[in-house]
Formats: sequence, structure tokens, C-alpha cells
Amino acid sequence: MQRRLVLAQIARIGQITLFAAALAGCAALTPDSGWVSLLDGGKGLAENFDRVGDANWRTVDGLVVADKGKGGFLVSKASYKDFLLRAEFWAETDTNSGLFLRLSDPLKITADNSYEVNIWDIRPDPKYGTGGIVGFAAVPVPVVHKAGGRWNSYEIEARGAQLTVRLNGVVTTTLQNDKFASGPLALQYGAGVQGATGGPIKWRKVAIKPL
Repeated sequence: MQRRLVLAQIARIGQITLFAAALAGCAALTPDSGWVSLLDGGKGLAENFDRVGDANWRTVDGLVVADKGKGGFLVSKASYKDFLLRAEFWAETDTNSGLFLRLSDPLKITADNSYEVNIWDIRPDPKYGTGGIVGFAAVPVPVVHKAGGRWNSYEIEARGAQLTVRLNGVVTTTLQNDKFASGPLALQYGAGVQGATGGPIKWRKVAIKPL
């Protein structure tokens, strides 16, 4: 009997701990804590982003989705210098997407004029696949970090010349580089291998905290 009571108390403590952690997580993203919601359940698309390219961005079941077009971007209307960025997304194995940071030209978006944190499990040159910063910071090959077929989270810290990328809580790469100091950010839908239609990208939440 006593053993059952002890087990019940342990279970209750575990539930309370999980509830407290959930509340802490919600509190961490409130405006009072400095976080700004850019996308949340489909809200914020028109208010916070401009469209560049021909991707068929739309809201479906509370998600911002693209799955057709030669390629396109959602470009933030605001610019950012130093920040913490959190993004929740769904990708398939053949999805070609990413987050482009500190854009130099918001109308001509490439990995040459911004920092592209990649989402592409089957990139032909795998060293800049999912978790890497294209052209700047490679990831291990054979590929270790993959996003296809599940929900994922990116946490990116940009502080001066230092960038740190975490995928699902694991650091995938870091970078010390001062080429791009500030600018808008962009969410990508890209073509697949050899121009084939890329897999879908679905964004659930994107939030940023300027530093």
C-alpha cells in the first residue's frame, strides 16, 4: 500500500513538473519577454512578410505551406541585426527550404548575399545540407542531421559575427563571420534536385527576439 502511495506521489510530481515546464515555455515567447511572433498558426503571414518568387504560399489548417512553383520566399518586412530565432516546420526528405538571415537584397535572395541555414536532406553537395550554413559552415558527411518526415525546430542565435544553429536542440554548426551585419530574414520554398518539384514545406511558428 505504501509503495503505491509513493508511486502515485512520484507520478503527480512528474505531471506538475511537465505542466510547469510547459508554462515556462509559453512564458518564454510572450511579448513581455522580448519575443515577437512572426508566424503562429497561420497568423502573421500578410502582416509580417512580403512574397518574392512564384511559390504558392497559403494557409492550410493553421500552417503556412508551399508545395508548387519554381521557387519563392517569404521575406520579413522588418530587418534584424542581433537576435534569437525560433522556427517550427515540417519537411519531407526531398524538401528544399531554409531560413535566409541578414539579407543584403530582399528582392534577390541567394546564399551569396545572406546566411542560408539550410533544410535539404538530399542536397547534391551534402556538406551544406540540413543544419549547415550554405557556403560558410558545413555539416558532417555522411549526413547526420535530417529533417524529412517530421516536425522540427530551429533555434538560431545571431550575435555580432557569431552564429549558432540548433536543430531539434542539437548544435549543428557555428560560424564566426562578419560579412552580413543586418537585414530582413526569409523563409524559402525551393526546387528539388535538377529542377524537379521540391517537397512541401510547412511553417507552424516563427518567432524572433531582437538582442
